[in-house]
Amino acid sequence: MTTLIGRPKTALLVIDVQNGVMSSAHDRAPVLANIVALVDKARAAGTEVVWVQHTSEELPRDSEPWAYVPELVRRDSEPLVHKEYGDSFEATDLEAVLAERGVGSLVVAGAQTDACIRSTLHGAFTRGYDTALVSDAHTTEDLSAYGAPPPGQVIAHTNMYWQYQTAPGRTAGTMTTEEVEFGVTVPA
Repeated sequence: MTTLIGRPKTALLVIDVQNGVMSSAHDRAPVLANIVALVDKARAAGTEVVWVQHTSEELPRDSEPWAYVPELVRRDSEPLVHKEYGDSFEATDLEAVLAERGVGSLVVAGAQTDACIRSTLHGAFTRGYDTALVSDAHTTEDLSAYGAPPPGQVIAHTNMYWQYQTAPGRTAGTMTTEEVEFGVTVPA
């Protein structure tokens, strides 16, 4: 029920699953396995897979930390969006990429939960997208030394509050990797 007219398609948005981001990620192996499964499901259903890749001082372009993890290989036909801010829409061509493909609904996975995932969820939702978070396919590093809750709590809290997001004409929610069925409406 997106508010974006003429945009009936869904895309899987894979955010920042890069070597430097995932090197100390909480539950890296199971989360990564779920993201791989989502990419496989999307491709099998003919659903767009859109990749987002962050560049920063810690992730300089074309470096090993900047590269996507070897378990995930983007196909040449799948768009890659480069970003420098948390929200994958901010100062990128993501909106144009999605509009060109008729996408009005997003299924979101990747890293980091408390930064780029949250920023992109909110950015998509406020722009009119139906936005689902895959609850077992996002992760973050342990920032408790800086006063953050442990990563498991950060992930659980994000899953909890995203399932209750509401706005006129849009849906939000969470689902597990197993529950994701591309071509099915985002849960209300």
